[in-house]
Amino acid sequence: MSKRAMSVLATVLLVATFSLSNPLNAADREHKVVLQISDGSPEKQTLVLNVANNLQEFYGVDKVKIEIVAFGPGLQLLFKNNANKDRIGGLVGRGVQFSACQITIKGMTKALGYPPAINPQAVQVDRGVVRILDLSAQGYTLVQP
Repeated sequence: MSKRAMSVLATVLLVATFSLSNPLNAADREHKVVLQISDGSPEKQTLVLNVANNLQEFYGVDKVKIEIVAFGPGLQLLFKNNANKDRIGGLVGRGVQFSACQITIKGMTKALGYPPAINPQAVQVDRGVVRILDLSAQGYTLVQP
């Protein structure tokens, strides 16, 4: 192989290697993230909403698919009268899905004596943990803020 051909081949390999390893390319590809909320504290609720917002700001709404799965005490985030209902509405409007665990709803219904009113923008899923596992199997990255 000629010296010029080897030089061209080396340049092509260098560019290809840089393109594959360049962390800036991460911002160009689509990301799928599932955020777990299983803590009922207002600080954790704010944190999970902030993380969703920050991901969309960094990657762009069209480059990151986000689902927030609430179970256990974290279901309080999706109560109809939660203080964050407007923020949730804004995130839903930008494509974020909120999933509420039906098993947790049943447990809370038994404890309260009546079913908790759930935000109508939330989708009910059979089991929150199973939903997270299913999304992980579909290539979602689990984040537990």
